[in-house]
Amino acid sequence: MKVYISVDLEGLVGSTSWESTNLGNPEHSPIAEEMKREAMAAALGAIDAGADEVYIKDAHDSGRNMDITGFPRQCRFIRDWTNSPESMIGGIDSSFDALLFVGYHSPAGSDGSPLSHTMNRGNNYVKFNGQICSEFLFHALHAAEIGVPSVFLSGDQALCEHVHEWDPAIRTVAVKSGLGSATVSITPEAAFEQIRTAASDAVRNRSECRLSIPLPLTMEICFKDHFRARRASYYPGVKQTGPYTVEFTGQSVQEVATARMFIL
Repeated sequence: MKVYISVDLEGLVGSTSWESTNLGNPEHSPIAEEMKREAMAAALGAIDAGADEVYIKDAHDSGRNMDITGFPRQCRFIRDWTNSPESMIGGIDSSFDALLFVGYHSPAGSDGSPLSHTMNRGNNYVKFNGQICSEFLFHALHAAEIGVPSVFLSGDQALCEHVHEWDPAIRTVAVKSGLGSATVSITPEAAFEQIRTAASDAVRNRSECRLSIPLPLTMEICFKDHFRARRASYYPGVKQTGPYTVEFTGQSVQEVATARMFIL
């Protein structure tokens, strides 16, 4: 069995400030250690459930945040970026049996985390067919289109609630919640135990997960800077709908993801 794990940073235990998300910042090192710990928990859970190949994508910023030593021999690592529409799940294909998300965070347009954003900090929100879209949803829909079920997610509480609006069968672990510019986290030890247990359960019961793809799919982006909306409007098929907003409608997730790669 072949499993893909995408690991972000803003939804990890203890991650609270933007400074902690930047490689080289003094606050980054302990969060990078937590990134490894939570990725390890998910990998061990998948292996407990029978996975014999576990691909782990460092899916934050540089793509080179996490120390990869000490992982089980079943693991493979995708570092840096594939420069493809798959983005945070770069390298995934239909040969994978399940997709897991670790360290993910609430989207732009929500107050679920002091680090809420969608793909970058240059937009106020992204919507799919009128509903707020998260980085989870971007990538889970992309995977669903090639037949790979999203089965597990860990991150902040508000994101877990968002995930279950799309598929109640996806196992989630809320390791933190947002409170203004603060976070309230469980301990790293509790996160490790809960992630390993839930990831194992998720992989074993992966057939229960069925994420519906709403097609056609209209992506609306509200940029923070009006000139970015103007620039995006030159991409084929993009319509500028206001000083800060654009829309693009695709007949597949791949089509929308490709537009996103160039305009967001």
